[in-house]
Amino acid sequence: MRVAVAGATGNIGARTAAVLERDGHEVVRISRSRGVDLITGDGLDVALQGVAAVIDTISSPPISPEETRDYFGATTTNLLAAEARAGVGHHVLLSIVGINRIDGGTAHYVGKREQERLIEAGPVPWTIVPATQFHDFAGLASSWTECEGVATIAPLLIQPIAPDDIAAVLAEVATGAPQGRHVDVAGPETQDLVDMARRTNTVLGRDVKLVPTWSGPLDLSLAGNVLLPGPGARIAPTTFEQWLAAGAS
Repeated sequence: MRVAVAGATGNIGARTAAVLERDGHEVVRISRSRGVDLITGDGLDVALQGVAAVIDTISSPPISPEETRDYFGATTTNLLAAEARAGVGHHVLLSIVGINRIDGGTAHYVGKREQERLIEAGPVPWTIVPATQFHDFAGLASSWTECEGVATIAPLLIQPIAPDDIAAVLAEVATGAPQGRHVDVAGPETQDLVDMARRTNTVLGRDVKLVPTWSGPLDLSLAGNVLLPGPGARIAPTTFEQWLAAGAS
């Protein structure tokens, strides 16, 4: 099967492409470095020739909520239009557990909600795969605010998933029939983000003092069970402890 992966040079996109190729599928890697620009649409029609399914794993640069919404809006609109012209039969989006149930969150969440809206109203049969945060999320979150060895971080409850596990799910979903909204996909255990960040930084040899607070990028709109998987979730096998033991990569 010929499958295109948008964001194929990123963390999840690269892993997903590798899983597909391991399983014998032909992968088209969509990225600017390969001559395909999702913002302008340049190169998309050629890239999608003969493609049966597209997996969208793109992320956005660190910009404002409005700019992030516009970025994801432009890339998703261009991608869906090119898919329709090429006769692609399945659009798979990697999204985030819980964001469809709230209005808040980070700029990234604003953009992902726009993607979901466009895909649900779009011309291509689709599957949205809501995943929990990845195992490396805590380390990234602490790095956002780190200054002179001190970082603020929200005391979130999350149920993190290994990047390799979600890549395997995306590859499986893309090679099957469109499902609409897939059940939430999560790792096996609930974790506290502050504790995760502390343990990640230790493994990576970073000396960072963590200050728990809701006043940073992750605010009170994400408190409680907002980011935890709902009933009937699909649980991936790799624990956070296993990921740390493997070197946090």
